[in-house]
Amino acid sequence: MSTALDARRPAMAPPAAAPTTAAPPDPPTAAPNTPATPPRGLLPVVLTATFMTALDVFVVNVALPSLQADLGAGPAAVQWVMAGFSLALAAGLVTAGRLGDRYGRRRVFGLGLALFTLASAGCGFAPTAAALVGARVVQGLSAALMGPQVLAILRTAFSGAAQARAFARYGLTMGVGAVFGQLIGGLLIRADLFGLGWRSCFLINLPIGLVALAMVRRSLPESRAPQRPGLDPVGVLLVSTAMTALVLPLIQGPQLGWPLWTVLCLGASLVLLAAFAVHQHRATPRDTTATTATTANAATATTAGTDTGNTTPLVDTRLFHSRAFSAGVLAQLAFWLGQGSFFLVLALHLQFGRGLDALGAGLVFTAIGLGYLITSNTTHRVTARLGGRRTITVGGLLMTAGLGLLALAVYGVADGTVWWLAPGLFVDGLGMGLVIAPVTAVVLEGVEPRLAGSAAGVVSTVQQVGGALGIALIGLVYYGAGDPTAAFGRSVLVLAVLELVLVGLVRLLPRRT
Repeated sequence: MSTALDARRPAMAPPAAAPTTAAPPDPPTAAPNTPATPPRGLLPVVLTATFMTALDVFVVNVALPSLQADLGAGPAAVQWVMAGFSLALAAGLVTAGRLGDRYGRRRVFGLGLALFTLASAGCGFAPTAAALVGARVVQGLSAALMGPQVLAILRTAFSGAAQARAFARYGLTMGVGAVFGQLIGGLLIRADLFGLGWRSCFLINLPIGLVALAMVRRSLPESRAPQRPGLDPVGVLLVSTAMTALVLPLIQGPQLGWPLWTVLCLGASLVLLAAFAVHQHRATPRDTTATTATTANAATATTAGTDTGNTTPLVDTRLFHSRAFSAGVLAQLAFWLGQGSFFLVLALHLQFGRGLDALGAGLVFTAIGLGYLITSNTTHRVTARLGGRRTITVGGLLMTAGLGLLALAVYGVADGTVWWLAPGLFVDGLGMGLVIAPVTAVVLEGVEPRLAGSAAGVVSTVQQVGGALGIALIGLVYYGAGDPTAAFGRSVLVLAVLELVLVGLVRLLPRRT
């Protein structure tokens, strides 16, 4: 059982469905059913939902101490406030991608947005810790419904340079929600609007969500797979159970000291994932249809579709025949292994090692945010000039350099002002801005529109699993060091090596990317 202090440790998971970027221009001939000019409100609506999801992953960290005191919650309940969201999100992403392909991405997105807004109200008005945990689980499921639809909508509603800009804005939104989540939460709690305290961190979603929801029908074009695929109930059961068995021990294990049940769950998750992979491979058609998007098949992206009545795989394994997709998924995994864990150890260092409160720690995070805003606003132009592979490489090297500067600040001036960390954080933010959007666009750029939902579900799941796995692994390094300063320094060095692994994996991507 964790202590009360353990419960206050920020357990940061990566933002849902983190994806995106500057994808190369589509063929000159536009797909007949792809809107020449998507509705003006499309990006504001989907990016609003993306921001709310990313914010609610991180903002809860600063709300934990006050909500624990207000609700009289024990350490286990507080941990489930964080774990319930992440667990439900990871378990539902692949299935949500299929639901969008079958029933319409706008429809499923709208349902997810409505449920997320309602669940935010449930969080904000929760009378007990148990009610809050339940509302957070619904929030996670709602975020899972929205995440893959956002990527699929951007993939099918935009083309060429407009698609590159759309993905860049998506990456910017995700990063802003992640980097500034603590600062926004700290400001809301400090302001204590209407005496709501920590509850305002959730209730702020109500007006924003209602406005976005009112714009869904007129702002988002509907799209689905040309032939409405079956739901594959066996696949749904296998992947949902496997993700639960994998993510739950990764979230709870570090705090509980890795009891036997966590090890058994991890072993069971590997067996379940293997069974899921075999099931999907058997269900995938044996034809050799390429998964690269062409003008002809792009035309099917927004057709109404007909229900074949056949069960089709949740994940078409032919996606992995594409070198860009399979190598891009590995690059995604490496990147998110580092992101969630870096935010965790930085928050721990600032609040427990340096003694800053939530608002003070959030202000230090602005150094990363400044660097991120500079590069993420121009990523699509950089990618157009250098190509996706080189852009990700430059970003990975900048992140390595930034982490190196952080290590120098920790070991060189360990007792100095916290702002000695700012140069390294700034450089790391510059690198983040060059990686988040392109590393997602690389995965999705060659996927047929009819498989966009399935591919988006895979990408979003990899992000969530990577974040949870990274937090668990870096926890072994951080908590095993003893001294807080040494723990942060060792963690930063390990993460710098991980960024070099990302740079190496990028070499597997096709040169044309």
